[in-house]
Amino acid sequence: MEVALFIVAAVGLVTLAAVFSHRAQQKRMAAIQAFAAAHGLSFNPARDARVEDQFPEFACFRQGSNRYGYNFFRGPWKERPLLAFDYHYETYSTDSKGRRSTHHHHFSCVLLDPGIPLRPLTVRPEGVFDKLAGFFGFDDIDFESAEFSKRFHVKAPDRKWAYDVLHARAIEFIMAQPPFEFEFSERQVLIKRNRRMSLDEFAQAAHFGTGLLDQFPPYLVEQQRSLWNQQ
Repeated sequence: MEVALFIVAAVGLVTLAAVFSHRAQQKRMAAIQAFAAAHGLSFNPARDARVEDQFPEFACFRQGSNRYGYNFFRGPWKERPLLAFDYHYETYSTDSKGRRSTHHHHFSCVLLDPGIPLRPLTVRPEGVFDKLAGFFGFDDIDFESAEFSKRFHVKAPDRKWAYDVLHARAIEFIMAQPPFEFEFSERQVLIKRNRRMSLDEFAQAAHFGTGLLDQFPPYLVEQQRSLWNQQ
């Protein structure tokens, strides 16, 4: 009898959790839809598993399995094409009794078209493992600003490109913003958080991305734009 009651209670709790989760998702979807409409952006809540194919240069879209984006909104943001969405993937673990558990991971991101070709660059808030890697000699790129180097982990195949982009004024701008992770591919700027963003954070991320691109020195813009003429 006690076992039966326990099972009924467990099923009830799971059902209740699913109901609350669904309501929370519906509330978030409605809020994002209203946000998109207020900013002149289109909105599509449907799941799309093609994100990793559309943006294969970003490793964050190839983690785990059952990967898909959802709650997409897109359109111009300060005259730059913007695409923003939530993203889901799954990982799995097995306990000592062989029981398998599924872990659902969600994060949010903003993608901006820079209008010029870029080169690879990754900047993220410095973590414990980054500090440990630095101790063993796997260091990132350091800058004259000791505070910036302490707070952020910077990687780029071309160090000169990193220094050209992250000049003193750009570093000052980044330090004044919320600590987003950002990454350049040749054709996109990705700004993300390793969790779902609030609507305010989506706006902050979009502001961050456009502001960062506005920090590019004129000579760097012309240098990168000339690459199109060479193709």
